[in-house]
Amino acid sequence: MLQEKILVVDDEEPVRGIVATLLERGGYLPVTASGAGEAIELLSQDPNYSLVLSDIMMPGTDGLALLDRLSTDHPELPVIMFSAVRDIQVATNAFRRGAFDYLIKPFERRQLESVVARAAEHRRHLRQNIAYRQHLEEVISTRTSRLRAIMQDLERSYDITIGAMGDALDLRDQETEGHSKRVTAYTIELARAFGVGPDELRTIARGAFLHDIGKIATPDSILLKPGRLDETEVTIMREHCQRGYEMLRKIPFLCDAAEIVYAHQESFDGTGYPRGLKGTQIPLGARIFAIADTLDAMTSDRPYRKGTSFAAARTEITRCSGTQFDPAIVDVFLRIPDDNWSKIRSRAEEPGFDALTTL
Repeated sequence: MLQEKILVVDDEEPVRGIVATLLERGGYLPVTASGAGEAIELLSQDPNYSLVLSDIMMPGTDGLALLDRLSTDHPELPVIMFSAVRDIQVATNAFRRGAFDYLIKPFERRQLESVVARAAEHRRHLRQNIAYRQHLEEVISTRTSRLRAIMQDLERSYDITIGAMGDALDLRDQETEGHSKRVTAYTIELARAFGVGPDELRTIARGAFLHDIGKIATPDSILLKPGRLDETEVTIMREHCQRGYEMLRKIPFLCDAAEIVYAHQESFDGTGYPRGLKGTQIPLGARIFAIADTLDAMTSDRPYRKGTSFAAARTEITRCSGTQFDPAIVDVFLRIPDDNWSKIRSRAEEPGFDALTTL
């Protein structure tokens, strides 16, 4: 094992020599300094000392001032003070300022060995604790990085699953193919402009993408009917909100998004369905989605009509502010240029586009 190095500070050379000799016999490696300045310089060059033995009464910077300096610069380094002054107040002052122990000169060899052994053991424990803490921090950092990577992979798996669910719906209803991707991209843009945070934004995006997932349970005779639906068919079609909610709420990572799916056909004035929610009773994500949904519905071609311009959609959304739409969200929508929506639509229609990976 490496010898433990001990710094001995005393202005009297004979005292330094005696203490150094006693330490050497005890198996330690003593290094001597004639004053506080030299001691500070030695520690700046090599801080790996096990402890410091310092006299109190020294010319210039005394031992207590050195103790104060070491308590600041080397707080883990035990300092043993020694002095010929038999004054309890001096000893008490030394302890209050951080001394590990206090010896009265002249001290016996066994006294010195005992005090030094305890201080060296204390220093070893401190070093072990520091090393353990550093090791623990490294382990935590490594495992945190791994966990973060796993969570990212898991999130990606979630989004792939969501994408597959959306693709399944597109296969059933080709008339609105691509609608989920476009409306999700619009919803993300509007939610960001409204100041939605990252975690809630992901939930809103998932709800937007899966808003019509309940239509998987809608009969083809109704979902694909080219003409106007009768009253009974309208009632069945409207069930897709609740059906989608019931499908998604059982999936832990989609339970919050399920609330948006449930409420995506609600209107701000309470005239929507399926529950007739009003104002802030409607989840924020559903209120944002409602505007994005109308924007895409109006600007997309259908077999029975041509899509309108973004400017025309903006006019209609403005007209329905306070009735169908939340006025505060409409105000944010109106601050976004039409050119932004056009660019988003173009990106959303590119092959392989995945709105959820833009988060």
